[in-house]
Amino acid sequence: MGFVRTTLRHSAIVAAIAVSTFPRTHASANEPIAVTVDQARLMKLPERVATVVIGNPLIADVSLQPGGMLVITGKGYGTTNLVILDRNGSPIIDRLIEVQGPRDNVMVIHRGLDRETHSCTPVCERRITLGDTPKYFDATLGQTGQFADQAAGKAGAPKN
Repeated sequence: MGFVRTTLRHSAIVAAIAVSTFPRTHASANEPIAVTVDQARLMKLPERVATVVIGNPLIADVSLQPGGMLVITGKGYGTTNLVILDRNGSPIIDRLIEVQGPRDNVMVIHRGLDRETHSCTPVCERRITLGDTPKYFDATLGQTGQFADQAAGKAGAPKN
């Protein structure tokens, strides 16, 4: 009897591991759509879509593309909702969107109340992220803008 219990227990553990590591083929209709701030996710929409509504465009933005592809872009941290209606005004999809901060290869430095974010891919470099100290955020954004202008051939006097 002890052998049977041990074998059943091991079988249950193996089954639980297999289920938890097996990739999902599709997300549950009730599961929130996870988006990282400053990144985009694609979502294929059904044929009969007429209206797309985003609850708070400061958290996430959506753009309907040809072929029924919806681009969801994370704009700010938090949760909002996405409602998609058919031609009769009936909801087809009603899902939450959760916008989270970057997680991979990011280092956050705290100096008292000041915060700076660096992207370490593979060398750590400045990046701007919501929540960074305004002085750091503005300086990094200014450098990025100057670099983009120079790359586009709009080089001029450095901005202060």
